[in-house]
Amino acid sequence: MPEPLRECTLCPRNCRVNRLAGEKGFCRAPGRPKVAQASLHFWEEPCISGRKGSGTVFFSQCNMRCVFCQNHEISQDGFGREIEVAQLAGVFLDLQQQGAHNINLVSPTPYIPLIARAIELAREKGLALPVVYNTNAYEKVEALAMLEGLVDIYLPDLKYFSDEPSRRYSAAPGYFAVATAAIKEMYRQVGALVLDEQGVARRGLMIRHLVLPGQVEDSKQVLRWIAANLPGEVYISLMAQYFPAYRAGGIPPLNRRLRRKEYEQVVACLLELNRDQGYVQELEAASPDYVPAFDLTGLDGGG
Repeated sequence: MPEPLRECTLCPRNCRVNRLAGEKGFCRAPGRPKVAQASLHFWEEPCISGRKGSGTVFFSQCNMRCVFCQNHEISQDGFGREIEVAQLAGVFLDLQQQGAHNINLVSPTPYIPLIARAIELAREKGLALPVVYNTNAYEKVEALAMLEGLVDIYLPDLKYFSDEPSRRYSAAPGYFAVATAAIKEMYRQVGALVLDEQGVARRGLMIRHLVLPGQVEDSKQVLRWIAANLPGEVYISLMAQYFPAYRAGGIPPLNRRLRRKEYEQVVACLLELNRDQGYVQELEAASPDYVPAFDLTGLDGGG
């Protein structure tokens, strides 16, 4: 892999732009970490949020273009602030001081080498929490290798099985092949999920899948792949929280909420596959109320 950021090939886009010189690739990420918010988050899965909250760091810019993205303000519109790597390490330490169960890195892909260094710096200064890598899974195995020994918990989405919806809805050609290779690498690094005596995750892999309107069969194929390729101890979080955000209002069938029958069919497939480790959601989770108000919280105290 070429030198990170100077000829950027961190993700499957392989833009080869010099981000250190201000060039912007597909994700439009700069050469420094760009962060929109760092705070305790209580709306992740119970084993991630626990009782005290997950120390969530929301990174700006993204290497996918999901038309339904609930975080589009930061992922595609670019809201956020550039900070130094040492300041990012300080943000991690601040979250630990606040009592977070973990450091939860949301959409971190464009910043892998910078995050790796920030974790190293923070650990030198006393960071003792598990690090969660919370990703769309459109990742390169070679880039994930930079995180081995630094990330404790991988929390990837596995969004699509078929290439047509991945291209149409997320501008992500070849998504399934890329994401499944990445997820296998994540499992190699950390194994199945391990919980402590309070039921909070300490290490391992948990896969998320958001069920989309009109995509029941695609969702079933995603679950079948997981069942065929990963052991039953790998948790699955089957999400029902879709609502028509961002540009989805003009794109049928994404312009409607998920129907209860659709979600129940996917849950039934999950049970048929004997995958009972993980989480399902109530349809009431499909609300804008659970989307954070991005306001640069938590960035002034770090470093």
